[in-house]
Amino acid sequence: MEHWVEFVILAALIVFGGSRLSKYGDVIAEKTGAGRAWTGLILLASITSLPELFTGVSAVTVAGVPDIAVGDVMGACVFNLMTLALLDPMDRSSPVFSRIGQTHVVSAGFGMLMLGVASASILLESSVPSALNIGVYTPVIIIAYAVGIRTIYNYEKKFLVKLVEEAAERLRYSEIPLKRAVILYAANAVLVTGAAVFLPFVAGRLAEETGLGTGFFGTFFVAMVTTLPEFTVSISAARIGAYDLAIGNLLGSNMFNIALLAVDDILYAGGPLFADVSSAHATTGLMAMIMTSIAVLSISYRPERRAVMRFGWDSLSMLAIGALNAYLMYLKSG
Repeated sequence: MEHWVEFVILAALIVFGGSRLSKYGDVIAEKTGAGRAWTGLILLASITSLPELFTGVSAVTVAGVPDIAVGDVMGACVFNLMTLALLDPMDRSSPVFSRIGQTHVVSAGFGMLMLGVASASILLESSVPSALNIGVYTPVIIIAYAVGIRTIYNYEKKFLVKLVEEAAERLRYSEIPLKRAVILYAANAVLVTGAAVFLPFVAGRLAEETGLGTGFFGTFFVAMVTTLPEFTVSISAARIGAYDLAIGNLLGSNMFNIALLAVDDILYAGGPLFADVSSAHATTGLMAMIMTSIAVLSISYRPERRAVMRFGWDSLSMLAIGALNAYLMYLKSG
């Protein structure tokens, strides 16, 4: 029970600090004129993924639980896509996929590419070539992320500017001075970092005590905690009608999360990271790819009808696949 209390406290700190990081990052962008188009969709995704970053770094360095790091990233991708599905009933007038821009197909496509590279590499395990204890998949993931971000920004530049300017009109921060925003941003960053560093230790102990295994615990419990900032930000954006901003954050976060696996691999001293983790993580990666493909089809097809309780069949399918993934990971932990 003691470790569960510690886990809940760390989770609360991450949610509290993570949700405020994005707000004060947006304030800094507005006050400095750094360009809200960039911070609104690309940097925002990076900011809300800071818990995954620090949790992964701690897991592969001091805590020594690589399954927590990989499970957190893969599980976070699934949870982000489930959050995307939960946005559907928030708009009473039409399905969410019929309201957003086709430009999200690009980020979704790069997300599937990176998930595919990671999942295939996990399945191949020790067969993947390596150099200096780093798997060949690491530079591939880094290059894919860099190319993806550049492509998305160039492709969506005009769309991004219009989108974020529209959202910015509803989110003016005239009452918050720049100095205060910087201080609060730094304070919340420290809070999230500290909580995320300790999270793998507590999660590892709980995984051992419950017998669930670090793979399942990382994929479900840790991932659920570290994705709560994305959930909070995306729900808030949807409430003001900024659905493109919400979905751009979720899909961008998935790209950033997979890129974090490259960081974890570089920092992991035990050799290529994927050689020391459960192959079950490839299942989570595959489920995330299927869920992303449903999103791509829905964005392209633009459905007009809903199935039940203002959910479309696409959203219900994504939620069902997310639940199925949790069940399969539970079975594999036994």
